[in-house]
Amino acid sequence: MTYAASLALLLLAPVRGQGSEIVEIPAHQADIFCLAFSPDGQLLASASKDRTIGLWDAATGEAVHTLKGHTADVLRLAFSSDGKLLASAGADGTVRLWNAADGTAVRTIKAHTNWVAGVAFSPDGKWLASSSADKTAAVWDANTGECRCTFKGHTAEVWSVVFAPDGRTLASAGKDKVIRVWDAATGEEVRRLPGHDHEVYTLAFSPDGSVLASCSSDATVRLWDFGKGELVRKLTGHKGSVYTVTFAGSELFSASADKTAKVWDWQAGKELRSLPSHRNEVLAVAVGRGGIAWATAGKDRMIHLRTDAAQAKGGQ
Repeated sequence: MTYAASLALLLLAPVRGQGSEIVEIPAHQADIFCLAFSPDGQLLASASKDRTIGLWDAATGEAVHTLKGHTADVLRLAFSSDGKLLASAGADGTVRLWNAADGTAVRTIKAHTNWVAGVAFSPDGKWLASSSADKTAAVWDANTGECRCTFKGHTAEVWSVVFAPDGRTLASAGKDKVIRVWDAATGEEVRRLPGHDHEVYTLAFSPDGSVLASCSSDATVRLWDFGKGELVRKLTGHKGSVYTVTFAGSELFSASADKTAKVWDWQAGKELRSLPSHRNEVLAVAVGRGGIAWATAGKDRMIHLRTDAAQAKGGQ
């Protein structure tokens, strides 16, 4: 067992009750860049500057596996829709696929000539998208690792890529401030969504695919009508760069350099609450079990995991 896993078992710290609790996990030995819940909500994955991926029991916060293989920072994670595979993107220029059940390595894709900053599965799990500091995005066959298409057009690093829920289009964004929408099969650029004042870190689709959310170092979250390509709403409230954004039904979660994560009613454009703060910048937020469970992490190397006692006992 690794140092981080051993320490986590010793120091799991519940900090709030009332039917649920928030567990503080000393998860990694360096910054935590990304979090992802498995589709069934049983596992939480974390990606770190320490070059490892942690797999955690989402009900208890206990360590399950530590995945090693990347030779540089691990920047982004994504589970396949069936939960069997976990994809990781690294600063070593690779995308790696892992068996989520036992933590074994499945495949390594030498995807880009520079950092791989974004990774996402298509809804059917057949395709894998990546984005890179080499200014490109690409789509790969998840079963063979062969490249299906390369997307060129960005003029700077591409930090995020995400498939639309219909699987036919994808969106990418990064340091050039522009969100680009592509035909996932042909690589043709379909639309551009300019508007952010600074680089865009993360993109996320609403469950029905009608709204695309983006977050930026301009301290805003922006909501776009994906069909029309129009800005619908700008969410302000963070006092620093917003690194991650994710949907959970009628709510939207965001993580920021201001050491907070916030929850919004995205349809009304209202801030609902702030999650328990970290001691340093919050780089990641993830939501599981339809919003019942959530986790945040960042530069303090801690994961704050909100668990629910009823869910942990079988969803009663």
